[in-house]
Amino acid sequence: MLLRPRRAHRAVVATCAAATALLTLSGLPTAYALPPDRSDHDLPAPTPSRYIVTLTGKPIATYGGEVRGLGATRPDKGERVDVTSGRAQRYRDYLKREQANAAARVGAKPLKHYAVSLNGFATTLTPDQAHSLQSAPGVLSVTEDRPRKLTDSKNPVDFLKLPGSGGVWAALGGKTSAGRGVVVGTLDSGYWPESKSFAGETLGTARPTPSDRFRPYRSGKNKIVMHKADGHMFTGTCQAGDSFAGDECNTKVIGARYFSSTYESQTPPGQRTDFLSPRDGDGHGTHVASTAAGTAGVAASVGGHSFGKISGIAPAAKLAIYKIAFTSAIDEQPAIYTGDALAAIDAAVSDGVDVINYSVSGSDTVDDPVDLAFLSAASAGIFVATSAGNAGPGESTLNHITPWVTTVAASTVAPYAGTLVLGNGKKYAGISTTIFGNLGPARLVSARSVKRASAGGDDATVCAPNTLSHAKAAGKIVVCDRGVVARVDKSAEVKRAGGKGMVLANLTESSTDGDTHAVPTVHLNVPFGSAVKSYAKKPGATAKLKQGNLSATPIRYPQVASFSSRGPSLGNRGNVLKPDISAPGVAVLAGVAPPSNDNRKFDFYSGTSMASPHIAGIAALYFSVHPRWSPMAVKSAIMTTSARVKTASGKSSRDYFAQGAGNVRPDRMFNPGVIFDAREKDWLGFLEGVGFDTDTAAEPIDSSDYNAPSIAIGELGNSQTVTRRVTAVKPGSYQTTVSVPGVTATVSPSTLHFARAGETKPVTITFAPEAAPLSGTVFGSLEFEGPGTLARLPIAVAPQALGAQAAVTGTEQAAR
Repeated sequence: MLLRPRRAHRAVVATCAAATALLTLSGLPTAYALPPDRSDHDLPAPTPSRYIVTLTGKPIATYGGEVRGLGATRPDKGERVDVTSGRAQRYRDYLKREQANAAARVGAKPLKHYAVSLNGFATTLTPDQAHSLQSAPGVLSVTEDRPRKLTDSKNPVDFLKLPGSGGVWAALGGKTSAGRGVVVGTLDSGYWPESKSFAGETLGTARPTPSDRFRPYRSGKNKIVMHKADGHMFTGTCQAGDSFAGDECNTKVIGARYFSSTYESQTPPGQRTDFLSPRDGDGHGTHVASTAAGTAGVAASVGGHSFGKISGIAPAAKLAIYKIAFTSAIDEQPAIYTGDALAAIDAAVSDGVDVINYSVSGSDTVDDPVDLAFLSAASAGIFVATSAGNAGPGESTLNHITPWVTTVAASTVAPYAGTLVLGNGKKYAGISTTIFGNLGPARLVSARSVKRASAGGDDATVCAPNTLSHAKAAGKIVVCDRGVVARVDKSAEVKRAGGKGMVLANLTESSTDGDTHAVPTVHLNVPFGSAVKSYAKKPGATAKLKQGNLSATPIRYPQVASFSSRGPSLGNRGNVLKPDISAPGVAVLAGVAPPSNDNRKFDFYSGTSMASPHIAGIAALYFSVHPRWSPMAVKSAIMTTSARVKTASGKSSRDYFAQGAGNVRPDRMFNPGVIFDAREKDWLGFLEGVGFDTDTAAEPIDSSDYNAPSIAIGELGNSQTVTRRVTAVKPGSYQTTVSVPGVTATVSPSTLHFARAGETKPVTITFAPEAAPLSGTVFGSLEFEGPGTLARLPIAVAPQALGAQAAVTGTEQAAR
């Protein structure tokens, strides 16, 4: 299913290589017009670039038989898409012809076709060709395929109450049953098959017995099959390539493929630094996959220090690896091209995964090709978890704003703490994964005071490479300012200069991170860093570094990480609350690829990339219990049973633009009471409502009326009534309670009675600003309290009197 803008002009989704502005829904940019004092032959020849062209016809996953003579390929409710059927093959051939015809309109040819989750193709175009093709009939969007980035910068299973006799795993039958019969697909930088987090038995060829019905097995040449909890089959491939023979898959990892077509076309052979295989050349993919569904009870150590045993969130689930991120000599950060991501999504849908994790940056638009492909994946019953992005704490900085994906913010967990004890007796606690026991007492000095004579003061202050004097820094604890230089490079410089330890000081409110440093290090937030720097200037200043929090100030958790991207979403005008949920994403310990991580097998990573696989694993747990639930039903249960994060002072936060519904609570999620479900027709209505023609009979709906387990109104006028469809998971009576500071809110009916599970009833909520409305966005909640259950929907409302800008620049009034 794809769509086109219902406007006079269609939108170009990404900046063309030679253009300086985007096409917008209101008109064409002047970037495409020649300056008045130059002629055509004065301009340099346009440079062709690779583009993704999306057409309006439906892909295989959502096609309902609208073309005469071609039968429907969309799966029935509860079924999965079958791309091997004769109907699917015939429709695929039809789409290829349509795509070729579209390309021919501007003299181009498709380089790669997409047909399962997106009806589109990759091709090379000049800016003029892209402009012309954008306005052609049947074309939704023309998007330059520029590389995107991964979103990463104390194993949380205990914090999430998963293990133990009273934990979630025990309630599911133990860690050998937690996620059983479910397949999690990760679209990332691959995996390190030798990691113990991916340990499994050798795949056999015998079909499973009824008592072991979910055991995967090999079928034919390099084909891996598993019967799943939902009654369908997963069919995977273990694809050979660089340093990967193709026989590494086992009963834990039942599929491993790589998608590098665009990467190879855009990266000369001499600049490729990654494996052209499923093998991880970075470590990010290994970390993500082992977080979501890594083997339980794996002993993990970093730098020779044991951190106990770690586990994936859904240890009994299987993994399917789809590598789309590759490093190069051009950029040390792995690049992800849209074309490669689309090919991987097609494969994941075709293979039959239940959950997809996508810890990759995106855009704040509803017509991003990747997110549209995820619409088809969700229509096929696949839960999609995505990272919100690491551009926080600024407002309106998040990615993946569409309602059919679950957008995840990063939160903190019980921290690995360290304490700096000053010679004057004062104690300051921060985050540390490298302090074991005690260090010191030792002289405490500022980095600037021990700089080399040839080094600049500002460079030395941030402990840039080769700025510290060995003669001055040796044996001392050095205070380094955060910024400019990578955090771990600062401690490497302290070690090079002979320093014994480091204090990493934030200059402004920001995250404190548990990096693996070269010397014992504690990371302090403001205002502690400033106090320590002042003390370090005193003659004879000394300090000790001690393990744990020995200060009188507790470290509050969970909090939303400062780097985690915030809402509201400009792309949906503040009418759909994003992010959706928070999960642990700071100092997460998991497996990595040793060659690219200083030969470490495990490491601490931070980022919304680390938060997203927690939700992917939690969705796998849910599908192991309710394999026939829709992705949005699972999303609703996770969101409405979450708990608010904390502020730095320890109070509950109501900033839903930072946390979404709150921090995930797996111990509560199986008892939501009611859910707020949505399916393809709801998503099409949403798209119609924001101004796109989906070429379907879907009726447009106001974005605020989309049946989300949250409520957002970007501009509240005199009053506005929104609707929700409430479905009972547990029968009984449910009393509603709504509260939004500065706004009058009423619910009708105020009490809902459900005679049976599965019954659905409508409810309306009317909002009206009070005589003196608060400035900015206000946050509240709507609760449904039933028999032993409580479902809470977060609310974000911006009174219209404040203007559209207020809707997207609000502050947390309710929490002040």
